[in-house]
Amino acid sequence: MKLTKAIALVASLVIAPIVSAATATDVSNESALKQKLTETLGVNVAQVQPSPVDGLYQVFTDRGVLYVTQDGSKLFHGNLYDLDQGMKNLTELALAAPRLEMLKPFEQDMLVYKAKDEKHVVTIFTDVDCGFCRKLHNQMQGYNDLGITIRYLAYPRAGIPSANADEMQAVWCAKDPLKAMTEAKTGGNVKSASCDIDIAKQFQLGQAFGVNGTPAIVLENGVMVPGYQPPADLLRTIESNL
Repeated sequence: MKLTKAIALVASLVIAPIVSAATATDVSNESALKQKLTETLGVNVAQVQPSPVDGLYQVFTDRGVLYVTQDGSKLFHGNLYDLDQGMKNLTELALAAPRLEMLKPFEQDMLVYKAKDEKHVVTIFTDVDCGFCRKLHNQMQGYNDLGITIRYLAYPRAGIPSANADEMQAVWCAKDPLKAMTEAKTGGNVKSASCDIDIAKQFQLGQAFGVNGTPAIVLENGVMVPGYQPPADLLRTIESNL
């Protein structure tokens, strides 16, 4: 069973039920577990570590976090919450630090709208055709005036390949990408262009982060906030996560 199919079955649940991943076997070490998940689900496993729940491993993959029983026979995909700490999202916290490391190789390809008096930096997975992405972009000066620098990465919601992805490739490869982004988000047509920037890799990074809609905002501490927030609201969100 491919991971995308498994996710589709549980996407509407807060905590997904445990489902069978494969025939039960005794998976006694990390390398064996990685191999089994790769062969069964077609995912790339970056790290395996104990989860906050006894008897479960927390597995970081290129499709987000999975929770797997120690014998490697059962898994579930979804967020893990701590009821005793105000429904704290433990899955989100677990992803925060790895996200910051994964962002570093992409910094040179980000489209950056820098605040003159920079106090905070957020990274946003965006789509040129997304209504709320356009609304956010139209308020760029408001974010910058509050000291918030906005860095964009591409997340074409139509997937790869698609006309949507091609349009975003044209933006990133334009002579003036910042101007091209504004043109694209105001309904203009950006002339097709090609360059060494790989939009597909940015899209795949978003998938690994758990992005399932745009805009998706990654704060300075690696916590991801889904959805549009006006400038003042985003500032409050940033400050509450310091």
